[in-house]
Amino acid sequence: MEVNQTIVALAALAHESRLAVFRALVQAGPQGLPAGQIATLLDVPPSSLSFHLKELAHAQLVTSRQEGRFIFYCANFPTMNGLLAYLTENCCGGNPCSPTASCSTSKERRS
Repeated sequence: MEVNQTIVALAALAHESRLAVFRALVQAGPQGLPAGQIATLLDVPPSSLSFHLKELAHAQLVTSRQEGRFIFYCANFPTMNGLLAYLTENCCGGNPCSPTASCSTSKERRS
């Protein structure tokens, strides 16, 4: 993932409602959720939800598809994984980290 795309994605997620929408879509999995269900689930007015979904789509964090009268939104998992990979690329000096391990402080490393 490029730096500019990372900045756009992080900016899109730096809002409480957009972060909640994105997390709900990640939890929903690849099938996604219809816009109306997202609005009900998160108690967000449809007009506000539309704006937030537009911002997430601009950041390539969500995709949409139409099924009949409904528009389903899905988390864009390749973009999400690219963002996570970018953020953790140099974690622990490039060595694989265990999910339960924490990075040691510089003082601990010198000992």
